[in-house]
Amino acid sequence: MSDRSERRPTAVDESCVLTDGPWTHRFVGANGSRFHVVEAGTGPMVLFLHGFPEYWWAWHEILPAVADAGFRAVAADLRGYGASDKPPRGYDGYTLAADVAGLIRGLGERTATVVGTGVGGMIGWAAASFHPSLVRRLVVLGAPHPLRLRTAIFADPRGQFAAATPTLRFQLPRYEHVLTRNDAAHVGEILTRWAGPDWVRGPSFPGYLQRYQEAMRIPQAAFCALEGYRWAFRSALRLHGYRFVKLMQKPIVTPTLQLHGALDRASLPRTAQGSGRYVIAPYEWRLLDRVGHFPHLEVPDLVLGEVLRWAKS
Repeated sequence: MSDRSERRPTAVDESCVLTDGPWTHRFVGANGSRFHVVEAGTGPMVLFLHGFPEYWWAWHEILPAVADAGFRAVAADLRGYGASDKPPRGYDGYTLAADVAGLIRGLGERTATVVGTGVGGMIGWAAASFHPSLVRRLVVLGAPHPLRLRTAIFADPRGQFAAATPTLRFQLPRYEHVLTRNDAAHVGEILTRWAGPDWVRGPSFPGYLQRYQEAMRIPQAAFCALEGYRWAFRSALRLHGYRFVKLMQKPIVTPTLQLHGALDRASLPRTAQGSGRYVIAPYEWRLLDRVGHFPHLEVPDLVLGEVLRWAKS
């Protein structure tokens, strides 16, 4: 009999992310792929981008409240996640930023307020830099500007480099099998490590954990989720990455609000601080006490208030 640690994951169907609620599920073509989005309300659009290891459900508490406040609230499954397409390529910064631009246009809008957390926040920075005419306002949670993160990984070995060790392991071939074995138990380890202790001990944590573990077991989802991290690190020594850095040095002209957990162990606060140097539009920084890498889950009411304030400004 094989040991439990070697038990293979049980694959699940994409339908596991099509949860009913006060929203509508639809599929939108954008940038050559099909994206699953969830939307509610009418008005100026607020586009929500989840992080790792999440999917659109990360915003299910905030989405209806933003719609009730007079906005068209849309939460998307990123490329490779949830019920969106899972192509083998396209996880570079250029393509992911173009996905956001394509989603805004594909949803019939000219501009949107973009709210991104973690990986979604990094994509939000890139989208605002590469497609400034489409991003009216930007709200970033738990995500330094990509150039700040890149610099800190190399310049702060005891800080950000050490914090990035779990994602450095993502570079290993076939690490997606480590992520998904034992019904994606490793997802729980990542959430526990990166989140603030108050949320981990709270009543909502088990429900999110179960859903995220299930979504990560959708065929190819784990591989696609890791590909973005693999590109970020491998591109550092390639011309493709050099060009990305040069383009990201262009000042951001989108008004930007940056929220960061004081207990974030994935992207350290000292790494995120200073991201405002890349923004020449109105910019605000707020450090959140007793909050880790997932402010939208740990303090959703606070994040909701800040998103509405910034979207209305």
